[in-house]
Amino acid sequence: MNSLGNATFENYVGMESGFSEMAYQMSAHVLTLGYAIMLAALLYFVLTMKSVSPKYRISSVLSVVVMVSAFLLLYVQAGNWTSAFTFDASSGTYQLANDADLFNNGYRYLNWLIDVPMLLFQILFVVTLKTSKFSSVRNGFWFSGTAMIITGYIGQFYEVTNPTLFFIWGAISTVFFFHILYLMKKVIDEGKQGISPKAAGYVGAIWTVFLFSWMLYPGAYLMPYLFSFSMEPALTETAVVARHITYTVADVVSKVIYGILLTLTAMELSKDEGYDYDSLTTTS
Repeated sequence: MNSLGNATFENYVGMESGFSEMAYQMSAHVLTLGYAIMLAALLYFVLTMKSVSPKYRISSVLSVVVMVSAFLLLYVQAGNWTSAFTFDASSGTYQLANDADLFNNGYRYLNWLIDVPMLLFQILFVVTLKTSKFSSVRNGFWFSGTAMIITGYIGQFYEVTNPTLFFIWGAISTVFFFHILYLMKKVIDEGKQGISPKAAGYVGAIWTVFLFSWMLYPGAYLMPYLFSFSMEPALTETAVVARHITYTVADVVSKVIYGILLTLTAMELSKDEGYDYDSLTTTS
């Protein structure tokens, strides 16, 4: 069990039983879909940047940075998957390659370390805080967001070799996770005050999307144990595919859908303040 050291459980599955054609290709395709969506969303945020008032454009700029970061690092991870496993004709499965780097979910954590603070900062450039102090919320987002990712990153190295440390680091990460949820709920509640019903509806939808997508991440982190009935991880291809799908859905919703809703909110607020991009382009 420990011959691969602190490698993630995907590598242990590839070493012990291998992946069927369906499991291997589903994982490869899901990972490819993830970075392809980020590239498509990058074009959306670039093309819609001028549709919002200049005061809100920093949110679109941050979305662009998030998309570039996510595309590059998820592209590398997809390549990491295909290079880590090779087809074995004798067994008809994809086995862990002997001469390649191990598969590593650390690429996702590196991506989140860049993206999470920016995602959290974005909303502060769209909504208006009524009672909370901008700098206080911003610093809270940055500290808890960074601490959540770093502690989760450390924990995932122990998911096979030391379940106790895996859960301890996961629990520490969860403390920061809930602090972020608390701050975001406060920002959402204050942001809905004093704006038009349509804009407030978008802000409310942001909270729903944020809560749904962020709740998927702890599930993906725990995925090896969600398919197990003991304190040993379930080294099955089903758990591997389920984690790839869960992480990809969470990334797309928390980055792309969240960013689009922020753009729509900014568009509506811009119109309410007299900035109508359609009218400006028509008259020019």
